[in-house]
Amino acid sequence: MNKHQTEFHRAIALVKDGDAAFAALHDLAKAVADPKLFTVTTIETAAGVARRAFSSDPVSYPRSGTKPIHEDDWFRQVHGEQKAFVANTIEEISQRFPDYELINSLGCQSVVNLPVVAQGEVIATVNFLHETGYFTSERVEAIHVEVGLPALTAMLISRISS
Repeated sequence: MNKHQTEFHRAIALVKDGDAAFAALHDLAKAVADPKLFTVTTIETAAGVARRAFSSDPVSYPRSGTKPIHEDDWFRQVHGEQKAFVANTIEEISQRFPDYELINSLGCQSVVNLPVVAQGEVIATVNFLHETGYFTSERVEAIHVEVGLPALTAMLISRISS
């Protein structure tokens, strides 16, 4: 376990609710990949909706109501195959996300959507956004290795405390 993971473990042991758990996860995300924008989106598969549970920029991306899940190529990759989605240009992002203009206006042109899996089902995605070309294979691997299990921990605390 590295220093950042140790700090996350200390912080997560003290949290009382999902907001604090996601804040601890955001601190870990900053240490691992320093995203310009970091969000957590929960998935309610049975209801067919996604909900933003955390945002590092609540003005531009507030915690909000629900939005419908669209079963497109992104959905099949992230939910069906349970593999991270990586795009390193705004052109790639524009093909998947209708809010690409807002993303671009925040200085973000690359994204990693890391699925959080429990009991064989994607229950959330942890979303890292940054400038063009930022998410190298090394950064994506670090996100997988260092943020994957802590993201599941934060999600489970969020579910328990709600």
